[in-house]
Amino acid sequence: MTSSLVRQRRVLIVATLAIVLVLAAVIASMLRTQPDAPAATPTQAPTATAPATEQPGAGQPPVVERRDPNDLMAIGAVDAPVVLVEWADMRCPYCALVATQTLPDVIEKYVDTGKVRIEFRDVSFFGEQSTDAAVALRAASEQGRFREFLETVFAAAPDKGHADLPRTRLVELAGTAGVPDLARFESDLAREDLHAAVAASTTTAQQLGVSSVPFFVVNGTAFAGAQPLETFTQVLDEALAAAGA
Repeated sequence: MTSSLVRQRRVLIVATLAIVLVLAAVIASMLRTQPDAPAATPTQAPTATAPATEQPGAGQPPVVERRDPNDLMAIGAVDAPVVLVEWADMRCPYCALVATQTLPDVIEKYVDTGKVRIEFRDVSFFGEQSTDAAVALRAASEQGRFREFLETVFAAAPDKGHADLPRTRLVELAGTAGVPDLARFESDLAREDLHAAVAASTTTAQQLGVSSVPFFVVNGTAFAGAQPLETFTQVLDEALAAAGA
């Protein structure tokens, strides 16, 4: 083989390796930014720029709990020692997994005993149907069926992929959840103020650095993804101990 052919082969090998490395980097970046990918262990809550009402001070994690007694999308005592804040998209498969397999035990052990309050934050990460589903949750909440509608939607979610939630399906699920006035509910799906509230909630989440769902914060400790019950127990027990409860 001539020296010219050897040089050409070496150049070809180097070019091929460079292309492979670039593709690997692009794929890795895409995987890191998937909004509903499972996440890992608890860490400090994000400190990204947030609205002034949620910034306690420079270098400090934003205070995301509200403890608003009029919050329609919260369960548990408003004066519970610890607040667990959850961000979720109604079409997120991992959100459904946590809601159906983990949170019922958390609610029984911590919320029903008055130790923890859960505050829900809706986000729309997966398109128009996610927005409509979040609006539907707010509409159901106004009729006193927040928890029932949330649990009904997640219980009906597919094992894989994002749930298909056209408006006709949302009305059907509202009936299953016991929303008393379905005509009002269906009308509320077009309310501009509810759509604006969902958009504002999504923007605030992004400003706080929430880029994947489900996402949780407890006393400045953040964790995301379909975490097992042990993760919730560890974080909540530590927060309760810190609160002297």
